[in-house]
Amino acid sequence: MLGRPAVKAVVNAAQERARRGEIAPEEVANAAAAALPQGPSSLRGVVNATGVVLHTNLGRAPLSPVAIAAVVKAAGHTDVELDLTTGRRARRGRGALDALRVAVPAAAGVHVVNNGAAALVLAATALAAGREIIVSRGELVEIGDGFRLPALLESTGARLREVGTTNRTALADYAAAVGPDTGFILKVHPSNFVVSGFTSAVDVADLATLGVPVVADIGSGLLAPDPLLPDEPDAATTLNAGAALVTASGDKLLGGPQAGLLLGDADLVERLRRHPLARALRVDKLTLAALEATLRGPEPPTWVALRAAPAQLRVRAERLADALDDVDAEVTRTAAVVGGGGAPGLELESWAVSLPERLALPLRTGEPPVLGRVERGRLLLDLRCVPPDLDDAVAAAVRKAACTS
Repeated sequence: MLGRPAVKAVVNAAQERARRGEIAPEEVANAAAAALPQGPSSLRGVVNATGVVLHTNLGRAPLSPVAIAAVVKAAGHTDVELDLTTGRRARRGRGALDALRVAVPAAAGVHVVNNGAAALVLAATALAAGREIIVSRGELVEIGDGFRLPALLESTGARLREVGTTNRTALADYAAAVGPDTGFILKVHPSNFVVSGFTSAVDVADLATLGVPVVADIGSGLLAPDPLLPDEPDAATTLNAGAALVTASGDKLLGGPQAGLLLGDADLVERLRRHPLARALRVDKLTLAALEATLRGPEPPTWVALRAAPAQLRVRAERLADALDDVDAEVTRTAAVVGGGGAPGLELESWAVSLPERLALPLRTGEPPVLGRVERGRLLLDLRCVPPDLDDAVAAAVRKAACTS
């Protein structure tokens, strides 16, 4: 599984340790074997027992089995840009694009780039470079790793025309700002925070009456209304309300691979698709395969985790705790969250196994790594995001961690 360069580097390192006197010469082989990586990739699969469904540091949405199978099939030579019937070049990713159109009938045009931020950057570059983007001050959000929306948009050459205040913006504020230099009005869903109290905002339907395109960044990738997430905007409703373009992520509530979705007016989307920047933001065949399989296949793990029945989670937690005879394990009710910039403030009733905090490190560094969360001096293993078929593996990992800590 490992190439010659990787093995050689480990052996050389062990020999160097022997030359420095850190290990005996006869220990070189064992030291090298112990230092060999588990595989050619340093990424490790982990068990997400944090209670955060879309955990950004864990790669957000896990792919469904059908999406994984599609990625494996696409890893070799594929017809990603070839019509096998005619033998001529074909539209790249046409299967994924067709599936996206079916999922969002309100979108006359669809396009896919490599993440949600890229979708917004492409829209700003193609529609507003050298012009103005009108946006409410209350929607100038900061996304992950310190990246801020104003800086992202200004990097495209667009100018921001901020309107309203942090907590209140009215339709008249937008109307007063519209002029010859307006590229579009940007409506941003604050998907990672909540402003409450004396607030007001303008919806897409009203903004669409101002005579300029409305670009709505809904963020989390919900394609249609979901009763479980009543406050989360979705692409279909937003387009039907009058948005010219909707941007969203593919690896959040959609439950697919990292991707940026662009949905809306056919001519507008085609203009973005033909922009030179679109080539730099193009997704690869693996992403296209995973996205199509997610859209056409059964409900992905994210959908399942969001709807896990608390009663069933409790039964699983009790079984897991019972399997840990010699460990200080208790069953406790807890609250999970959506995470990943989706449905801020929404809590999902859940159940966890409570363990001593000292087990957090050995579980995190074990095989498989099991990640929980620490609250009030206890390690909680929330089962909402843990597939039931991994319960035995989690129990074994806990027993091993308890023996070694």
